[in-house]
Amino acid sequence: QVQLVESGGGLVQPGGSLRLSCAASGTSFSINGMGWYRQAPGKGRELVARMASGGSTNYADSVKGRFTISRDNAKNTVYLQMNNVQPEDTAVYYCNGGREVYGSRWYGTPTYNWGQGTQVTVSS
Repeated sequence: QVQLVESGGGLVQPGGSLRLSCAASGTSFSINGMGWYRQAPGKGRELVARMASGGSTNYADSVKGRFTISRDNAKNTVYLQMNNVQPEDTAVYYCNGGREVYGSRWYGTPTYNWGQGTQVTVSS
């Protein structure tokens, strides 16, 4: 069973930076596309960044140019570097992914059970 453990959240001032981590176990991590999602209070969960097993990336317009997704396959970990954060980035952040095999691509539909998430609060 795949387990996802997010960490690195906290309280940060507007304009500040945070680096989130998500450690995955129970899957062949390197063949997974991975993504970061967030859920703000009273809103649905949205995909903000994803990275294919081959390394290509996609970002939601709201975070483009400020957030960077990366991965370390040796550590089975995906990261989200968050720069110039704003109050609207306040949310619980989650990771998830999906296998990319036989030429298939993963486009963001979560396939694993959610982890506990990590809270990011942007406030002065």
